Amino acid sequence: MKNKGLLIGCAMGGIVLLSFAVLIIWSAGIYNDIVIKNELTVNQWKQVENQYQKRTDIIPNIINIVESFKTMQHDALDKLTDAHSNLAAYNQSSDILNDSNEFLQFQNLQTELSTSISGLILSVENHPELKSNENFIQQYAQLLRTENQISVERKKFNERVEEFNIFVKQFPVSMVAGMFKFSEKQYF
Repeated sequence: MKNKGLLIGCAMGGIVLLSFAVLIIWSAGIYNDIVIKNELTVNQWKQVENQYQKRTDIIPNIINIVESFKTMQHDALDKLTDAHSNLAAYNQSSDILNDSNEFLQFQNLQTELSTSISGLILSVENHPELKSNENFIQQYAQLLRTENQISVERKKFNERVEEFNIFVKQFPVSMVAGMFKFSEKQYF
């Protein structure tokens, strides 16, 4: 009887150990899936940032070209210069995707720049000599391509964020995500 009890105890211990091993392997698989989705989201964010940086790099060229035309309305140019300066002065943290306040601040700066670009474009439409300037035409075309690419990359980013957020909210993934401090990402 003693041997039978010892045998049952060993079998129970084996079942507990096997269950624990299965739980660890299962949790590791979920963790790896979360890491993959997180990295894909972060990578897509880098693509958005890349397009924003392209736009930021184009702005000084356009400002210099437009400044050379005395008839240009300086109000639109001043707004663009201010928006560009505000964005250049912004110091983004590495955790922007998880900080809703910082993400909103960054988004507001980008919106301010987009609005000022739109104002400049409207002003340019009223100046045929500027519209016919070869340098301006090239920079303007590059800016428009970049603006379109920003829209594309932001849409892709939101799709990645949606996929990640849905995944980490689902049970039982949410338990593993919570244990390893994975949280929802911010949308545009």
